[in-house]
Amino acid sequence: MKFTDGFWRIRDGVQISYATEVRDVRAESKRFTSYASTKQVTRRGDTLNAPLVTVDCFSPAEGVVGVRVTHHAGKREPGPDFALAAEAGGAGEVRRDGAVTELTSGPLTLRLDAEGGFGLTFLDADGRELTRAGAKSTAYATTADGAHHMLSRLSLGVGENVYGLGERFTPFVKNGQTVDVWQADGGTSSEQAYKNVPFYLSSRGYGVFVNHPGQVSFEVGSESVGQVQFSVEDQTLEYYVIAGPTPKDVLGRYTALTGRPALPPAWSFGLWLSTSFTTSYDEATVTSFVDGMAERGIPLSVFHFDCFWMREYQWCDFRWDPEVFPDPEGMLARLKDKGLRISVWINPYIAQKSPLFNEAAALGHLVRRPNGDVWQWDLWQAGMGLVDFTGPDARAWFQGKLKTLLDQGVDCFKTDFGERIPTDVVWHDGSDPERMHNYYTHLYNRTVFELLEKERGQGEAVVFARSATAGGQQYPVHWGGDCWSSFDAMAESLRGGLSLSLSGFGFWSHDIGGFEGTPDPEVFKRWLAFGLLSSHSRLHGSTSYRVPWEFGDEAVDVARQFTLLKHRLMPYLYGAAAEAHRTGVPMMRPMLLEFPHDPACRPLDRQYMLGPDLLVAPVFSRDGDVEVYLPEGTWTHLLSGERVTGPCWRTERHGYDSLPLYVREGAVLPLAGDDSRPDGDWLDAPVLLVHPSDATDYTAEVTVPDTAGLPAATFHVRRDGDLLRVTASGTDRPFTVRMPGGAEASGAGEVTVAVAPD
Repeated sequence: MKFTDGFWRIRDGVQISYATEVRDVRAESKRFTSYASTKQVTRRGDTLNAPLVTVDCFSPAEGVVGVRVTHHAGKREPGPDFALAAEAGGAGEVRRDGAVTELTSGPLTLRLDAEGGFGLTFLDADGRELTRAGAKSTAYATTADGAHHMLSRLSLGVGENVYGLGERFTPFVKNGQTVDVWQADGGTSSEQAYKNVPFYLSSRGYGVFVNHPGQVSFEVGSESVGQVQFSVEDQTLEYYVIAGPTPKDVLGRYTALTGRPALPPAWSFGLWLSTSFTTSYDEATVTSFVDGMAERGIPLSVFHFDCFWMREYQWCDFRWDPEVFPDPEGMLARLKDKGLRISVWINPYIAQKSPLFNEAAALGHLVRRPNGDVWQWDLWQAGMGLVDFTGPDARAWFQGKLKTLLDQGVDCFKTDFGERIPTDVVWHDGSDPERMHNYYTHLYNRTVFELLEKERGQGEAVVFARSATAGGQQYPVHWGGDCWSSFDAMAESLRGGLSLSLSGFGFWSHDIGGFEGTPDPEVFKRWLAFGLLSSHSRLHGSTSYRVPWEFGDEAVDVARQFTLLKHRLMPYLYGAAAEAHRTGVPMMRPMLLEFPHDPACRPLDRQYMLGPDLLVAPVFSRDGDVEVYLPEGTWTHLLSGERVTGPCWRTERHGYDSLPLYVREGAVLPLAGDDSRPDGDWLDAPVLLVHPSDATDYTAEVTVPDTAGLPAATFHVRRDGDLLRVTASGTDRPFTVRMPGGAEASGAGEVTVAVAPD
């Protein structure tokens, strides 16, 4: 939201009061509070009939400094609030030296100099300024409609880029954009977003999290071109500056604060196939799809039933349509006998025609209007109501309906929707409707995820969620929502996923081939490669099927090739997944995350690192032409073996069976010996694909996890002259070491292979 009219003037109807002069500082050992007047005080009379802004400064955890700016402190705070992990008693240390007060927490220092105008400066461990809230940067404002807003502005340095703010499909670098953190069902081609997160990451090595679950308006160099402004309609504004120095460090600290991603089960990384949305299907149709994949040699891990597994007008009643699926338990058993897991679609709405509507209304489990009526509308489902997840009984009731499906043989749920949440309602726990609009999805996905963990066990829970907010990364997986079936939408989807990954989300997927419309075979085949080189991979559409043979024989070959490739890569991929779970560093990584000191990587949004060592550049053109940037070092194409020395830009042309897929110098890729499934025995005849550097003292280490994400075996690699020696710990089973030039050797315990000459 903009408050100014250019640099000099204030917008009509707006009044702004800036924190101007420090009048008092009260310091404790780990926090301090500053009181700032909104005008210069030259005499005692200036203290009368004038506001005082309270600024609390504290550290909830090492490397994180919080600032809470308050105008009137007496406003009721009904919640909801983000659940943040803070150290007992707080972190950091306060020092005072004359007019200067500093709060230091790990590598981050907040400095307040009481002389001169009010201002806050954030410094790194070397005393370098990261950002500051200088003059006219901390304020409250009132607008013509009587609304009261709190706002802060943090400086942007020359060349500084801003990223994140959730899954946003607008340009990857957010500079120059107005971003409203407000859940909306807007598809992938607008400024609206399904996953809104009030957190941004800076290329200068810090992040900022605004601790407000409701609407937060960001002006990212768009109102004041040298500042990021964020504002809320409230009496308080709380934000956290999060230290690096690297982007990975920032994400680690941010996810430690808001929650680390759970580790999805290994089987969920295989290929998912859906019925699609409004297509016609029954058990015979589903069986033909499943058998058709098997006949064509395309391994399938999960089959998903979309909305019409239930009866029309009755979403959700959580009951199979008896005319279409007369024997759901038998059908699910027959599908599971084929080695499949089962996913079904749900949403948090109860249609009036559903038998559950009256039940939920009578029990008080549906959201109500202020006059006591059940809130309803006809958009999406006729007369639908909204489950009130703020009530513990409503959550248990909803989980009970889902448990019946789990008992039938369902393994996971696609938790669709959760964005269209009204504000003219009353919540069971008294939550503020504006704050609940964004936060609702968090309660929804948590309710479903916790049931899955309870019934299936920790490490076996996975959802396919569309909406999320801060902290939602704890309940993976999330997919990119409704996109068109085009190259443009494919690129939009990738931008959204990379933006989400820099917002703390470790796992992300999208509809292979696009959702709306039917893709051309060219689009579908290119999207297959992209989708199967994402953390999770799903074939899903709207009005048309997404089985590969609908798009030609070559599409079948491409689907088979990249599914088998993903299975081969699973020891490496699941290691990256376990890292995301432990540290918060996502599987799909924007280039700047791995190469923060390479300026060329900072704007890149058409390529990414899949884990630490694989560079992927999807092809977004019919002719197969693609531009790709390779950072410094020697890169080896995984499929062709071609070696390229970076840094360099390349324009390449690829057939449908290929794309730029490069392995980083020094990497050791563990490959599964069995490519028939994603969750096999990864220590059964594994292959270590070693890409050594030219250094004579080259060493490397790679750990192969088990399917719980725990270390199963570690392989230690060291160069000894013209030989490469690989020793194993944790396993005595045989393995193969393979070099890019083709040389290989096998054995157990220790394997030696010759280093191919350049």
